[in-house]
Amino acid sequence: MGIRGIADAVGPGLALAILPVLAAAECREDRVSIRGDFGNVSFRAEVADTNEERAQGLMHVEEMGRLEGMLFVYDRPQSVAFWMKNTLIPLDMIFADARGVVQKVHDRAQPHDLTGIPGGDDIQYVLEVNGGMAETLGIAPGAEMRHPSIAEGAWPCEESDSAG
Repeated sequence: MGIRGIADAVGPGLALAILPVLAAAECREDRVSIRGDFGNVSFRAEVADTNEERAQGLMHVEEMGRLEGMLFVYDRPQSVAFWMKNTLIPLDMIFADARGVVQKVHDRAQPHDLTGIPGGDDIQYVLEVNGGMAETLGIAPGAEMRHPSIAEGAWPCEESDSAG
């Protein structure tokens, strides 16, 4: 049973106690892990790393599992801004720099809102997850993201899973 299955089976309270133990899963293309003062968490994530995939994003998605999301990967650090056109569910946006260090968290972006949501300068990775999840888990600026796309990360994939 994966992290999502455990969270669904035991409920959010117990899942938060279990997640730090399970989140040290292997570094894989379909997983984004984040560690911070709250512990560790791993999201099953689709990767959007082309202009077309990033433009589509999570538009028209009607629901996501509790610990699922989409990782937007840019070729280089840059200023980024998102909007919620044709997005059907509230989302949290977790903006990270080239080392995968979280710089900003935008909580509960509203469906269909055309207002631009700036992530800041020098952003290379953006993880979108279900609205309210970042607050529930305690994800905040300074947390570290781990994924194979983050070549020289603050929390590299090569690091032993028992470290940190």
